[in-house]
Amino acid sequence: MLLSRLLLLLIAFSASAWALPVEQYLPSNGQYDMSIPKPEQTLGFEVGERHVRHWQVVDYLENLADTSERVSIEEFGRTFQQRPQLLVTISAPENLTKVDELLANRQLPNNLSAKDEPLVIWLGYSVHGDEISGTNAALVVAYHLAASQDEAVKNLLKEAIIVLEPSINPDGMDRFVNWVDTFRGATLNTDPNHIEHHQNWPTGRTNHFWFDLNRDWLLLSQIESKNRIKQFHKYAPHVLGDFHEMGANSTYFFQPGIPSRTHPLTPEENVNLTNELANYHASALDQTKQLYFSQESFDDFYYGKGSTYPDINASVGILFEQASSRGYAQETINGVLTFEQTVANQVITSLSTLEGAWHNRDRLKKHRKQFYLDGFKLASNQNFKGYLFTVEGDDYRLNSFIEKLQSHQVKVYQTQRNYKTNGKQFNARKSFYVPLAQEQYRIIEAMFNQQTNFRDNTFYDVSGWTIPLAMNITFEKISKTSGLGLAKQNYQINNEATAPFKNGAYAYAFDWAHSLAPKLLNQLLSHGIQARVAVKPFSVAVNGTETDFRTGSIILPAGVQQVADWQSIVAQFSQENSIDVLPLDTGLTAKGIDLGSRNMQVISPIKVLMVGGKGVSQYEAGEAIYYLDRLMGIPVSVVEMQRLARVNFSDYTHVMLVNGNYSAIPERAVNNLAMWLEKGGVLIGQKSGAKWLAQQEWLKADFVSKKTLDELFDSSGLSYGDKEQLAARKRIAGAIYQGELDLNHPLAFGYNSENLPLFKNSTLIMKQAKAPFLSVVNYTETPLLSGYSDRNLVNQIASNSAMIAHNYGAGRVIGFTDNLTFRGYWLGSAKLLANSLFFSKAFSVNAPRQAEE
Repeated sequence: MLLSRLLLLLIAFSASAWALPVEQYLPSNGQYDMSIPKPEQTLGFEVGERHVRHWQVVDYLENLADTSERVSIEEFGRTFQQRPQLLVTISAPENLTKVDELLANRQLPNNLSAKDEPLVIWLGYSVHGDEISGTNAALVVAYHLAASQDEAVKNLLKEAIIVLEPSINPDGMDRFVNWVDTFRGATLNTDPNHIEHHQNWPTGRTNHFWFDLNRDWLLLSQIESKNRIKQFHKYAPHVLGDFHEMGANSTYFFQPGIPSRTHPLTPEENVNLTNELANYHASALDQTKQLYFSQESFDDFYYGKGSTYPDINASVGILFEQASSRGYAQETINGVLTFEQTVANQVITSLSTLEGAWHNRDRLKKHRKQFYLDGFKLASNQNFKGYLFTVEGDDYRLNSFIEKLQSHQVKVYQTQRNYKTNGKQFNARKSFYVPLAQEQYRIIEAMFNQQTNFRDNTFYDVSGWTIPLAMNITFEKISKTSGLGLAKQNYQINNEATAPFKNGAYAYAFDWAHSLAPKLLNQLLSHGIQARVAVKPFSVAVNGTETDFRTGSIILPAGVQQVADWQSIVAQFSQENSIDVLPLDTGLTAKGIDLGSRNMQVISPIKVLMVGGKGVSQYEAGEAIYYLDRLMGIPVSVVEMQRLARVNFSDYTHVMLVNGNYSAIPERAVNNLAMWLEKGGVLIGQKSGAKWLAQQEWLKADFVSKKTLDELFDSSGLSYGDKEQLAARKRIAGAIYQGELDLNHPLAFGYNSENLPLFKNSTLIMKQAKAPFLSVVNYTETPLLSGYSDRNLVNQIASNSAMIAHNYGAGRVIGFTDNLTFRGYWLGSAKLLANSLFFSKAFSVNAPRQAEE
């Protein structure tokens, strides 16, 4: 047995007793190779004595790989802060010498019936950087597998390949360790109120850009996830353990969780195997008398998490949650919880995962084979063949979507003929087809699915994440492929070169539909190049041919430029962003406004301040910053609320408030903001940020009260057992709603269709504006597109405003009810944020003096 008679850990109230020799984390009576270094020999302290920093993790594991023939280490990528992402592969030496061959032989579409395929187990630790017990446990597990002389371990390594990802979020982890070590005393403080246990903003949970990497396995917006997904599909594990932490007053959780909260695409055998493996975790924790729970809380529905993504990839993902000491020791309802206790439990369930997988290896291998065979059967039972999709005028969004599909091993085929269906045009070579009948059937359905009815309406995470809707991709189900002229090979993305830049033109223009058009515009403005935006359409000669230009087109008149060699700058950034900048032959147009018209409005450079700090959603702040900074090249100055009174707002053109509690903004700062707004500043509020602007009577909007929402639900006759279900009905965990754009409004420039999917994860509802022209986006009459929302809430949201914008003195106020840049993949609605920056003075709407009741 891999887990025989685990030692009970001795807890004592002295700092020295809170560090254990590595052997005491491991099965008793174990024999170890003394030539293999223990963690403390490299770290300089014992596991549990201090939180390891990432460089120390790297040092020890590299040392382990140098001294053990069972261990190899690979750097498979770098975080934004340039910390290496490590994968540690552990197996018998004869396997490590040919690991690539062993893995390649079991990859699809190779022989799935090979009985000698190795068992592959992936253990991933601390995707949330402040849930650090996992990373420390990884060092113990790596040592055990490298040094153990136990026959059971040797037998395991002969037939298994074990993969450890010791730190999934290195940047967040080191942010957390810096915080804890800053406030650790020589005498450990177990008081839960001590600052050591309460991190600053942003916390170590998130990566550099304040993203939750445990929500990014399917979406792949962050570099860590993009790097990892290649390795996941290379190793194609049979089992993946995902090690987390939760609140200090909890105990220990392992899946299966609540059965009714499993996604219907997950096979029943996956659930059965998860239940079977749970017996091994329970048995191991029983030996140490550790409290735990299993068939409650959490869910297995959203496929973007580390414990659920494997479930649609022929694997079994298992979530583990350990109560967190958040520092070195903390008083809890279960007594003092020490850091070494949390590490010990993660070691215990790591080993129970290995043991359970080993004893169920034949079932796991059979499940992997059957998973794909069943997928083909399910595809053949559908009443359509696949999905056809396209994007008009935006290769960036199109290629980003294709890249996501192919990162998940989905095959995509380019069309060679024009095709029209259901009123939608799919042009040849700009349209693509995804057949259902392929190995990744389930993941295709997970990405395209628009489910709105569920057997259990309680969601731990989002209930709707349809990726083509999020990216505003035009798509249709196709029942036959004749007429498409499909290419025979899986499509390879090939960015088309921009048209050659022509010097000496009267002016230049580029279309605003492209996702990177705001980035190009910002680059030009930052280099002093003058730009205009056309608020009305026109037609003008381009290389002798009359060409139509839509509203939102950006014009660069030659006659007003003052920067030397400005045309070379335009040509350079045009090529970098793959956006054609067209030469205009004359200022006299054939139709519409001329190039010198007042309706060619000047665009000024922008400088953005975001209000941050405690009380502000680090996720929404990070998502907005990621879009503006990383994708658009627009730097964002983050200022905490308590510092706002000392800020000179005249240094900024825009101030943004995402979801948060802004009651702590000093009165002086509020007064300064009001004066700045009156003089021409632009205020942008998202969700409760917009509501706060309305409370200051700057945004002329009313919001539906909580009392009104509560009155939608009849609670008469309910028992206490109905409480959770009622709460679930009153909540929107994350669903997709249909918005309707006013395409004539400057803040809607760049959109070709009035239909725009929006992501809603709150019950904040902004009433339809009574005055004309204020609403830029309204919800449709039947707005729910994907995910769960109670019908009462859907009806309440229907036809109300999603975005309101108007003048305030010489300034502008813009409010959104939804997260426009959710989790970095909502490229469809993100352009509304870019428009709110660059075109905030391109419209003029006077609002009533007081909000309508």
